[in-house]
Amino acid sequence: MNDKVSYGYQWVDPEEKTARVGSVFRRVASRYDLMNDLMSGGLHRLWKDHFVAKVRPRAGEHILDMAGGTGDIAFRMAARGAQVTVADINPAMLEVGRKRAEERHIAGLEWQEQNAETLSFADARFNAYTIAFGIRNVTDIPAALREAHRVLKVGGRFYCLEFSHVELPGLADVYEWYSMKVVPRLGEIVARDREAYQYLVESIRRFPPAPRFAQMIREAGFANVRHELLLGGVVAIHSGWKI
Repeated sequence: MNDKVSYGYQWVDPEEKTARVGSVFRRVASRYDLMNDLMSGGLHRLWKDHFVAKVRPRAGEHILDMAGGTGDIAFRMAARGAQVTVADINPAMLEVGRKRAEERHIAGLEWQEQNAETLSFADARFNAYTIAFGIRNVTDIPAALREAHRVLKVGGRFYCLEFSHVELPGLADVYEWYSMKVVPRLGEIVARDREAYQYLVESIRRFPPAPRFAQMIREAGFANVRHELLLGGVVAIHSGWKI
């Protein structure tokens, strides 16, 4: 089992997880943003606004938005003058993002197909690294965190927005029922892919609690590591600095 990784509640070879996650996001790319609205009741937009406010992108900064796919985070940061490279392992997600940028007349973004575990960028290239709702889908999370540290300049900052574990007892029970029963059904009806959203829910359950993930960020070399829980722990914002 030591050479296996979790794909939802299954244990599979690392290569199989990478391939299966890629298949999931290829299948749901066209309805990904609609499903985010339906699953969160639109709250994901507020979480992303708050996340970008924490990142504090500034004019002229070079920021890597990893797993940036459909552009939600990149568009917000570009509006503040940052030079954003949108990277994603999945070309279908990048294509959705490019089309959305064209429709909104957002220019100046760089789009690249990249694996978070083996980035092609030079050392110390970026002022900030962001990843929103993507880190839990990475096969080798410690490798991705080390790569994030490598491509940041000294003084650069790491910000991650990810689902976490609900800590409020009453809310935890409701959230468990909603995520396990309602979300896969929504995926079946709207995205026509129940299996994809069953995996996405299970991947949230498998992801480490916020304190443990914070420790993984420290082990990758980051300092001043912090996390903020939102909505009782439904999501968390993690941050760290390269010093």
